[in-house]
Amino acid sequence: MTDRYDAIVIGAGHNGLVCSALLAKAGKKVLVLEANEQVGGAAVTREFEEGYSVSACAHLLYQLQPRVRKELGLSPKLASDTMQTIVLSQDGKHVRYSGGDVKGVGDGDVTSYRQFHRQMTRFADLLNTYLNTTPPRLGTGEFRDLATLARLGFDLRRLGRDEMRTFLRLIGINIHDEVTERFESPLLRGAVSFDAVLGTHLGPRSPNTIMTYLYRLAAGHGRLAVPQGGMGALAEELAQAARTAGVTIRTNMPVQRVVVENGRVAGVETAGGERFDSLIVVSNADPKRTIMELVGSRYVETGFTRRVNNIRMRGNAAKLHLALDGLPRIGGLAKVEFGDRLVIAADEHYVERAFNPAKYGESSPEPVIEMTVPSFRDTALAPTGKHVMSCVVQYAPYALKGGWTDAAKQAFTKTCIETIGRYAPDLESRITASELLTPADIEREFHITGGHWHHGELALDQFMFVRPVCSAAQYRMPLDGLYLCGAGAHPGGGVSGAAGRNAAKFILRERAA
Repeated sequence: MTDRYDAIVIGAGHNGLVCSALLAKAGKKVLVLEANEQVGGAAVTREFEEGYSVSACAHLLYQLQPRVRKELGLSPKLASDTMQTIVLSQDGKHVRYSGGDVKGVGDGDVTSYRQFHRQMTRFADLLNTYLNTTPPRLGTGEFRDLATLARLGFDLRRLGRDEMRTFLRLIGINIHDEVTERFESPLLRGAVSFDAVLGTHLGPRSPNTIMTYLYRLAAGHGRLAVPQGGMGALAEELAQAARTAGVTIRTNMPVQRVVVENGRVAGVETAGGERFDSLIVVSNADPKRTIMELVGSRYVETGFTRRVNNIRMRGNAAKLHLALDGLPRIGGLAKVEFGDRLVIAADEHYVERAFNPAKYGESSPEPVIEMTVPSFRDTALAPTGKHVMSCVVQYAPYALKGGWTDAAKQAFTKTCIETIGRYAPDLESRITASELLTPADIEREFHITGGHWHHGELALDQFMFVRPVCSAAQYRMPLDGLYLCGAGAHPGGGVSGAAGRNAAKFILRERAA
């Protein structure tokens, strides 16, 4: 005899936990099945060397939606919520920015950056409104879809004629042209360019990178925070909220297939052979894994299968973890600033050159890097007096020529350490252990096809009305009872919870109709 639930959620990533909690708060009997030992998906804290723990994939919190916090009663304990970004210079003349304030640049750039940030956050606020709603279907005559489109048009008009024209001009263009027009400082241009392409298969000259920059600013205007205990602590708080609402969460339970009977979802079967029944299955897995592996292409029409198979989702960001026997020396950096976000992006051309090899399946010989030292403010992450350095490194293509062999990983690790060493000359001597997670490793550890954090590239043809694909932009898959709630659905990736919340709201509304 099998267990029956009102809804089964595949995957206890943060979106799956948000979705399950909201369904349970509405009175549904919900089961969450997670393949890994820990909840959280890519937002976990784990040990990579004895005594050294790190946020294994996502390591900064800046997109968590206020509505998710409020509806689930979240109040994560933060090790820091006032982090500034420090763009490193080899001569110690670093550029620092936080919110709309910037230091280390000329007066003209100070004024220009404030104007830029003010305009970008206004546009990001408009975008954020629609990140928290079910996107309308195009070409439909239904009132709800037409009303959402009409509201979008009205909100655009509220910007004013000039701002509306600017928004429509910017949304599809590249960040390179914008930063070169606005800023004199190479470091400021480089860092803003990097912010726009972080986690993507895009360079500063690529179209859509203004949009990806706005996406980064949505929810928190780019304000950076680190949870006490790493990102895994936030995942545990979400899991507790779900359990309090009545959700059953089972880990080490990989789902092998979605059971389909009589042309509709009937439940799931695990790799261990257990079956759980439900007429609603919500997948927190990426769209390709959901349709091509868990469901099977034979249960959906050929055109839909082709569109899903063509989703661009090859990751380009690696994660490097370093165990250090002490803080490295960086000229011009005060000790307290090791608690901030450190960036290597010499200028917009440096970022573009780093991207170029990835187009041909090669890793960057001079990568752009985002670094944090989480143990500086959260001492439990490393032994007393020692530290952890957590780095996001671009570009490291998923499909590396020759594959990510041990030799290739060692070579890229060496490249990353040498790159950081130009700014911290004693870094290598302080390293006692290291770990590199390539996109292929991220795929294996976190079950994300292609190792792409967003479960699919953020681009205008894979965004909002057409995310993950046309005809499946409203969380409902073309198989009765099957839904998506992960980053592959609208609005996309980042630890925001928006996709999980939106999916839950949509399911409850549809099932109540």
